[in-house]
Amino acid sequence: MNGHDRRITRRAWLAGAGAALAWSASPARALLATVAARPLPASVEALIPRMTLTEKAGQLNLLAAAWAGGAAISLNPAGAASSFDAQLKMVRRGELTGVFNGNGAEMARRMQTEAVRRSRLKIPLLFAADVIHGLRTVFPVPLAEAASFDPELARRTARAAAVEASASGIDWTFAPMVDIARDARWGRAVEGSGEDVLLGRLMAAARVEGFQGSGIAAPDAVAACAKHFVAYGAGEDGLDYNSVDMSERTLRDIYFPPFQAAFAAGAPTVMASFNDLSGVPATANPWLLDTILRKEWGFGGLVVSDYTGDEELIAHGLAEDGRVAARLAFLAGVDMSMQSGLYLKYLPDLVEKGEVPLARLDEAVRRVLALKVALGLFDDPFRRIDPAREKARLRTPETLALAREAGARSIVMLRNDGALLPLPRSGRKIALIGPFAGGGHDLIGPWNVYGTDREAVDLETAVRAIAPGTTIDDGSDVARAVAAARAADVVVLAIGETQNMSGEAQSRTAIVVPPEQQALAEAIAATGKPYVVLLRTGRALALAGAVAKAPALLVTWFLGSQDGPAIADVLFGAVSPAARLPVSFPRASGQVPYYYAHRSTGRPNPAGALQPYKTHFREVPNSALFAFGHGLTYGEIGYADLRLSAKTLTDAAPLTIRATIANTGRVAATEVVQLYVHDVVASVTQPVRVMKAFTRVTLAPGERRTVEFTLTRADLAFTGRDLKPTTEPGAFRLWVAPSAEAEGLTGTFMLA
Repeated sequence: MNGHDRRITRRAWLAGAGAALAWSASPARALLATVAARPLPASVEALIPRMTLTEKAGQLNLLAAAWAGGAAISLNPAGAASSFDAQLKMVRRGELTGVFNGNGAEMARRMQTEAVRRSRLKIPLLFAADVIHGLRTVFPVPLAEAASFDPELARRTARAAAVEASASGIDWTFAPMVDIARDARWGRAVEGSGEDVLLGRLMAAARVEGFQGSGIAAPDAVAACAKHFVAYGAGEDGLDYNSVDMSERTLRDIYFPPFQAAFAAGAPTVMASFNDLSGVPATANPWLLDTILRKEWGFGGLVVSDYTGDEELIAHGLAEDGRVAARLAFLAGVDMSMQSGLYLKYLPDLVEKGEVPLARLDEAVRRVLALKVALGLFDDPFRRIDPAREKARLRTPETLALAREAGARSIVMLRNDGALLPLPRSGRKIALIGPFAGGGHDLIGPWNVYGTDREAVDLETAVRAIAPGTTIDDGSDVARAVAAARAADVVVLAIGETQNMSGEAQSRTAIVVPPEQQALAEAIAATGKPYVVLLRTGRALALAGAVAKAPALLVTWFLGSQDGPAIADVLFGAVSPAARLPVSFPRASGQVPYYYAHRSTGRPNPAGALQPYKTHFREVPNSALFAFGHGLTYGEIGYADLRLSAKTLTDAAPLTIRATIANTGRVAATEVVQLYVHDVVASVTQPVRVMKAFTRVTLAPGERRTVEFTLTRADLAFTGRDLKPTTEPGAFRLWVAPSAEAEGLTGTFMLA
């Protein structure tokens, strides 16, 4: 343990954690800024004392739209108020604040008309939706987009999604999901940005900024909702909705920062998570929702439950009935109830009987009205409701081009032995084989309400446009597929997960390629023909056999509306792959949860062969098959000439780290250069590495360039034994490297 430590202010910690980022497009932001409650306009404030208790509870009651859009009927059944007419009656009576996942601008127009013309107080409705990775133009699933290591790309796709959503009458999106996910068994990892805190923070902020544009009052903006607060991605066994038991230090160092980044970027709402946290469900956890969120962070925005999250306190065993569940959730800090109807049913009586203070009810109503004011709904309730504009803004050539660009920039090349890729556009016979070789299925990925696979472009269509003579086989008959492979010069094998294997409630016990597809890969490999594996997935997979050893291996995820063209762009070299893994691909399912930033144990296995009584499994090392941050390009990238500006980092002199990156290949390439550090001796055990910065550098053939990072004291802070942010003087090791487990260039420095 170091002889002394230095406390660091929370402001400096938040400002410095990632200040060394070389994200050139990062807008200036005050990282400690909070979403502060603003006084309501006098005319709106005057509504509160005029409301009945039922009307107040109605402002806190959000339901799935009975007139649902797209896949919403199966994703979010409307429940008790199952008819559109029944919901219109609720609007007239002031019993409904809004609906979510409805059927576009015409539905919103009819409901809003009812609210502002026929309800007693004329309070406008709020229209929400799950716009997770696009509306009708579908972009790569968020985990795939995180692989781009490009927050500016995430900002652009969120901006495009907001333009479509707002044109469809939507005011509010239940995104971004900012949960850190370190267990690949968990299906909802597909909705987030992976395992790393820094990448998660940057993607969270970028998506909020994209959704909200120049400000949420703008007609082309939607309000963001950071979810799920908190540690939803850390459920035991990787099982969705499961319990979470962890230290406050881990919450502060790992799971809180992406939410803080989202709030700093201006997210005005947050969603409570389904899970319990150390025995207390998040939906009824005053320490989370009041002590941390309100008092410590100063968040003044709206807290909404997840779908029936308040009602689920009964199944948790915390509440004996719906009345108690409503009271516990509301008093803990959940302002708005989604779907259960419990607030509407019980809050008026709870207030009348003195079990819930009237002031607390008015506080929650004020937050809802403040959101509606901020969205401009009191100025113009129809500002986002225009059926003609809706038609004009959906699936434009510009947004489809962006979907193709984002898709290509999300593909990770894990291996390319002998420069098998890119494939030539002519002169070689190609066999495209596998369940994802063609057809309008499994293209857009999970959790998309309004887009469809029918509107997406599949791989076969895209490949035939480039290589018309390609043989296509779905791989269902192995003998036939093998015959096609033998007749070809090169095989492209499209395998992996179906889209319903990822997403909510889709945890897997074995994160492997489905057995029948693995068998197909082994049979293709046995032909001796060179083959490329295109791996469709919404999570990290434990790869084995012919898949893991494929001469060329691309992780293609679920890429959305332009899935096929994006893959073809990389496959045939129109785009050089530049994405990196946002999650570690483990060696075996039994390794998970596995993540690169694990703490050092007292018995680490030294480099080299596995030694007895050291930290490793019997069968495999305690390392990834493909590490976080790994990804190849069509160039030949080299790292050299590490230079540190000083041997000691001080408050007066931050540390500048420089390195030379060269492309000795024959094509232009983009490298993602990553900076990692390790605190060698500390009063709390530290991760073996933590990414502190990254930068993307594009190099022409033969070009070399110097990259530069800056580290400050705040970048090296951690949560100390007293649960306060601190730094401790001493030795640090650093790496400038192409992945979290690559040696790259290494050096040491001291923190004064």
